[in-house]
Order: sequence, then C-alpha cells, then structure tokens
Amino acid sequence: MDGDVAKKHVIVVGAGIVGVSTAIWLQRDGHDVTLIDREGPAGGTSYGNAGLLASGSIVPVTGPGLIAKAPKMLFDPDQPLFLRWSYLPKLLPWLLRYLSHANADDARRIAAALVPIIGDCVNDHQALAAGTGAEKYIHPSDYLVAYDDRAHFDGDSFAWSIRKAHGFRFEELDTAVVQAREPVFGERFGYGVRFLDHGRISDPGAYVKALAAHLEAGGGKLVKAEVSEITRENGRATGVRAGGETIAGDEVVVALGAWSGRLLGGLGLDMPLESERGYHLEFWEPSAMPTTPVAVASGKFLLTPMDGRLRAAGVVEFGGLEAGPSAAPLDLLRRSVRQALPGLTYKEETTWMGHRPAPTDSIPVIGEIPSLKGAWLGFGHQHVGLTGGPKTGRILAQLISGKKPNLDLAPYAPDRFGRNRRT
Repeated sequence: MDGDVAKKHVIVVGAGIVGVSTAIWLQRDGHDVTLIDREGPAGGTSYGNAGLLASGSIVPVTGPGLIAKAPKMLFDPDQPLFLRWSYLPKLLPWLLRYLSHANADDARRIAAALVPIIGDCVNDHQALAAGTGAEKYIHPSDYLVAYDDRAHFDGDSFAWSIRKAHGFRFEELDTAVVQAREPVFGERFGYGVRFLDHGRISDPGAYVKALAAHLEAGGGKLVKAEVSEITRENGRATGVRAGGETIAGDEVVVALGAWSGRLLGGLGLDMPLESERGYHLEFWEPSAMPTTPVAVASGKFLLTPMDGRLRAAGVVEFGGLEAGPSAAPLDLLRRSVRQALPGLTYKEETTWMGHRPAPTDSIPVIGEIPSLKGAWLGFGHQHVGLTGGPKTGRILAQLISGKKPNLDLAPYAPDRFGRNRRT
C-alpha cells in the first residue's frame, strides 16, 4: 500500500461488474472492503448482458432523428422498442429529458464522455482480472456489425463518423467478405463493418463471480443483504443499514445499477434514472455459432458466442423495476434470430430479463455526492455496463484513495442534473 494512502473500511453496495471492480481496486490499494448485494455477485444485469466488450459503443441511442422514429417503433411489433403503456405517466418526466438530448451536438458530447470510460475496455478488463482466475473468460476479438446492404450501412453514417473522429479502427466489408467471414449466416447480410480492438466475455456471470471470489480470498467480506439506507452523521456517510443491521464504514460506494436511485432520497440530488429493460435468449449446444460477436443492425440485437451456448441479447422496454418479463420482446428476439440463422437447432433455450441503468443524458454517474462526504456513486452505464465497469471501479478507487485520475470528471458528476431537492 502506498505510504500516503490511509487505510479505510469501504462498503461497496452492489456486486455487479462496477461494484466488484471497485472493490478489487480498493483492495489492491490496501483498503478493507465489504461488498453487499441482496442477490450476491452477478445477480442482475452483469449476468445477463450481451457479453461484448464494446470499446466503440460510444454513440448514444439519442441520436438525430430519434424523436421522429420512436412513435413508429412503439407501434411496430418488429421494432426493438417496447413500452408498458400503464407505466407511461411515471416514465414521462424522464422521457422528455431523455429525448431533449436527441440531437447531433449532444450525441457528440455524450460520445466524448464515454470514450475515457470504455475506449480501452479490453486492456481495462485484463488489468482488473490479472491474477484473479477470471482471465480465462476474457477473449480479445473482432466485432462484426452486419447490415442488409450498403445503403443500410450508409444510413448509420453519422454514428460511424463519430467513431472515426475518436480514432476507433474499423474496416468496411463487401458482400463476399462478410459471407466468407461468417458463413453461418449464408447470404443474409450484404454488407458489414469489422470493428477491431474489441472483445467478449465468454460467461459474464461466471466472470464476475470469479472476480468476487478473488476479492473474498484476499480478505474482502461478502454480505448478502438488501441495503435500505446510507447512515450519516454531520454531513458524512458512516455506513449502511443492511438486513436490519448497521454496518459501519469510512466510505460508501453505491453501485446498484438501475436500483441506485432508491438509496439517494433526501440527499439533495436530482437523479433522473430509469430502467431500460433488456432481454436475452440463450441457445445451448447450438448447431451454428459465429466466430465473433455480431451485431445485427436491422434488429438492433447482438449474437455472442458463450461457453457452450449462443446468446442473443438486445431490445429496449420501458416498464419500470417491478413488472415481470413481457412476452413480446422475447418473441421478437426469437423471430430475429430465426431470420439471421434460419437453420439453427439447439438442445435447450433459456430466457432472461434485466435492467439497464439509464440516466437522461446517457453518461455514467461517477463521483462523490456533494452533500454527503464519503458517499460515492458508480452507475448509469446504460448499454455498456460490462464494458465500462473496470474503468469506473478504478476511478472510484483512485478517488477514495486520494489519488487524482488522469481525466476530467465533470461530465460524470452526480450533481450535474441540478439540485431540485434539499438535504
């Protein structure tokens, strides 16, 4: 441990990739760490994500033209956007703020903020996993974005121009090359983009659990309980209430993803956070498997090779944190996979639904709560939580250890949305 870093007991609330990454980097800095989660490591979105290390996924959904497209998408069962209409009154304030960013200038600003968090994600994951036993799940790889034809690709020119401006490497592939690279799709796709410097996690749930096991083996404490409150005294966090008991700590990190907002009431923060519900299908022992992760642009979903299975993940549904899975998003994923891989056979299909934490500006929340010293936030990564978890955890650990991260943290500030409530 660095001589100028005071040893602390840090409580990390949330055992997904962000929380586990934070805990490991804190432990490496010499701190005592207690990791608390109601379901245990990888119980939520860190289990069910697409498994892609998406360094180039910096362009937000809120690009130019979204406002015109969204209503049509909601009424088309073949489009990957769903809404539980009974939830609309509660969603509307968030939605209006979210759509206010659907313009070119904000898309470029958001992309610039995401680059430092996810742009070097493969190296970030390798550094996190080094010596933990979780390295075996990390696979550097290309990433194919598959288009119907050249005109379909041209329709995404704005997004590709942003990626190019930030130095991401990719190459366009014509029909013959696409079909030669991924013959499992036959003649389905007529154009593609090969993204370099990406990767995949072959079992996201097992990966995060292996990281958490390493934390525990190194002396970290894992507690399975629901945290109901951050305890505080004289404007400083003093611990948490978990499972009806008080656990004292010097610092508290909230990394609960879409559930994070529930712990922040009364802390003077305006935190416009929603759940973007996502789904996956897994096909066990499939008859066909792409060689790399593939994004099917027409269906806005991903196909990722996993250990012993093929995962199809995607779709956005707004319906809050409480409602169970809907049938329509899963039905759309099945139709989309059948269209991409019409001859696919498999031993078993399993399904999953989870919650992506979505701030209105599509930028993660990383930093200390201004009104409560010693309380830190790390959540809000939307579609790139697995990708950006290790860098986010490292930033938080540096801040808690009194180090200065080598980037401007203003875009991620917890109080950037304004203070509409008083402490």
